[in-house]
Amino acid sequence: MAYFAKLENNIVTEVIAISNDICGEPTLTFPDTDAAGRAFIANTLKFAGVWKQTSFNNNFRGRYAGIGYTYDPAADEFIAPPVEEIDEP
Repeated sequence: MAYFAKLENNIVTEVIAISNDICGEPTLTFPDTDAAGRAFIANTLKFAGVWKQTSFNNNFRGRYAGIGYTYDPAADEFIAPPVEEIDEP
């Protein structure tokens, strides 16, 4: 499966899975799979917005994107939200 994160103001709001063959694998590799997947999302699924491919195995864009993660366009990677500290009683 190929995974794509929807961005709103560079914050991940949704993550979807698309079949690898739709993204052109195994013939294509990242970043070409990113373009193929975004075209499928826009033209076939008719989902609006900005979508970026994310790697479940952390092979590109830093890490797998989850909801609430931030996308850094300069570094072309996803950044996890800060871990909140829990006060122990």
